[in-house]
Amino acid sequence: MVNRHTAQKIRKVHRYLGLFLGIQFLFWTISGMYFSWTNIDDIHGDHFKNLEYQPKAFNNLISPSQLDVSEGVNTIALRDIDNVPYYWVNGKQLYNAIDGHLKNKITKDEALYIAKNNMKSGLEVNAIEQINEVDKHHEYREKLLPAFVISYKTDEALKAYVSIKDGKFQTVRHRSWRWFDFLWMTHTMDYDGRDNFNTTVLRAFSLLGLITVLSGFLLWYTSSPSVRKLLKRKKTKK
Repeated sequence: MVNRHTAQKIRKVHRYLGLFLGIQFLFWTISGMYFSWTNIDDIHGDHFKNLEYQPKAFNNLISPSQLDVSEGVNTIALRDIDNVPYYWVNGKQLYNAIDGHLKNKITKDEALYIAKNNMKSGLEVNAIEQINEVDKHHEYREKLLPAFVISYKTDEALKAYVSIKDGKFQTVRHRSWRWFDFLWMTHTMDYDGRDNFNTTVLRAFSLLGLITVLSGFLLWYTSSPSVRKLLKRKKTKK
């Protein structure tokens, strides 16, 4: 049986670890509850998207081999930009799919056309602006830049993003997604980029959390009247 002095030390360690880790445990619990009670499709903004949208079919397109691409064509995708077909070639450049002319970027009107195709009807545009760079905490992080941001008049502070260089509808962001993103950061403890599960902070808190739980079990063992009675019976039998 652990003596009184040792038990007091264990209790003290357990108490201070619980106090130190309590806030993070609370964040883990709150974020876990939020994740389990929300529909991930709603978080992705599917209820704002036109999920039935089918890209337009075009005829009389130029052959990709006729494009002026010195390194050759490795990858190619067809884009509908304001009812005009374009090839997105090698993940680098847009070419008119009718005459082969190079297109360096899309316009605001073209971005609105692309967003209109991909978003549900009835949404009213509030503003459109261009962004050229973002930090690691921005809601549009790790996606192609520059991009147009289309803001809509909704209670959800809804925004759609269309990349300027390739004319692709990238994503939507809204208030519920932003809450999810913040809680995801507190859950992973990646306060730099949010998605890294191998941070030193997370590993340290996980280890300390395990120690806290084990110390709690040890305290129960050392202070339980039932355990003491059981140990006394064993000694008596001997």
